[in-house]
Amino acid sequence: MNNNILLSLIGHYGYLALFFALWLGIVGMPIPDEAIVMTGGLVTTLGLLHPIPAFILTYMGVVSGLSLGYFLGNRIGVKILDRILKNKQSTGSYLVKTQAMLNKFGKYALVISYFLPVVRHLMPYLVGIGKMPYPKYALYSYSTGLIWTLIYFFLGRLFGNYIEQLSVLVEKYGWYTLGILAVVFLVLRLYHYAKPSPTV
Repeated sequence: MNNNILLSLIGHYGYLALFFALWLGIVGMPIPDEAIVMTGGLVTTLGLLHPIPAFILTYMGVVSGLSLGYFLGNRIGVKILDRILKNKQSTGSYLVKTQAMLNKFGKYALVISYFLPVVRHLMPYLVGIGKMPYPKYALYSYSTGLIWTLIYFFLGRLFGNYIEQLSVLVEKYGWYTLGILAVVFLVLRLYHYAKPSPTV
């Protein structure tokens, strides 16, 4: 799936396309979550969807997909990870990183993992297997998910024509890309406000 197909699905199915594309991200959709959320922001600038319901459905898709991972880990345990590793051998190194992050940062690893592709999807399985209480999981995961969704949704509104390039950068460099984009955005805003108004 690429952005053109996703845009076509949104054109046909509207808000539900955003929700299910993100909900299915937990099983490995062939398009990064970041790109889906940014596309959600983009279509609101094109007038295909209204911003508020589009954002709400996008956020619900993000947290429901990751919550599914938590409940699968909590109920099925290590067997679910064995199946994931069997289907995707390349996931093994990410699993090691995710476990190391969880060991080092504990519950705060849920916050950090949101900004790291692949790790974001593996973390809910591990905290579910580790029997982290659901209220604690929800507190850290859902609040961070709200911020994460806001960031990428508005990036899509601002830089919608460069979604694929941004997705590649985010996948490769993680939150370093976000920091650079934040600086660029602030500079552009400061320039806009500092620019003298045209005289009549």
